[in-house]
Amino acid sequence: MPSAERAGPSLGHGVRASMCYPAHRRHSMGTSEPITFALIVLARIADVSLDTLRTAAIVQGRRAFAAVLGFVEAVVYVFAVAKVLLNIQDHPVYVLAYGLGFAAGTYLGMTVERHLAFGEQLVALFTLEGGRLVKALVGAGYRLADVHGDTNAGQLTIVYVEMPRREVRQLLHEAKAVDPSCYCIVNDVRVAQYLDGGARAGGRHEHDLGTVARRRSSGCEQHP
Repeated sequence: MPSAERAGPSLGHGVRASMCYPAHRRHSMGTSEPITFALIVLARIADVSLDTLRTAAIVQGRRAFAAVLGFVEAVVYVFAVAKVLLNIQDHPVYVLAYGLGFAAGTYLGMTVERHLAFGEQLVALFTLEGGRLVKALVGAGYRLADVHGDTNAGQLTIVYVEMPRREVRQLLHEAKAVDPSCYCIVNDVRVAQYLDGGARAGGRHEHDLGTVARRRSSGCEQHP
């Protein structure tokens, strides 16, 4: 097997010891640092992305899902941190890999979470074209409740729609087509249920807005 000789310390009388490294070891010494750099970046991208999804799951009350993500995230995180701390003296460039992976993981995690769009949201639409907007949305199949009030600009209507988060963008597009000046507020829904423990109709929150509107306010109308 070919080897490389390296001059060692002097043994006296002009005699120097030689040190030999096998060729395959010299090759691995030259390629291990880039490979490890890439692995640290990928590990950080994975664990930070999982952390972003886990945080969203916690906010939405998905306990089991958040726990599974937390376990996987912790295992990957320990691997990445150990690799950096154990080699930081000889390979300070690994710190750069750690930071680069963290930044990329944050961006990727937010992108994936937005694409998955877990959970329900409550959309409030403020419009001066209440009649037209309600008619258009009911015709499109949305369940909603609307509240009417008077403002300096005229009669204002607030239309409330509870729906899956992934469908909110389509709702806003349809509302804008009816009233381009419509103002919207979108909130995440953590709890949507009868306070008396009643069953949900059809497995969806079909009762919520209409029931609350009908019971609590004479100025509120409910639409199927």
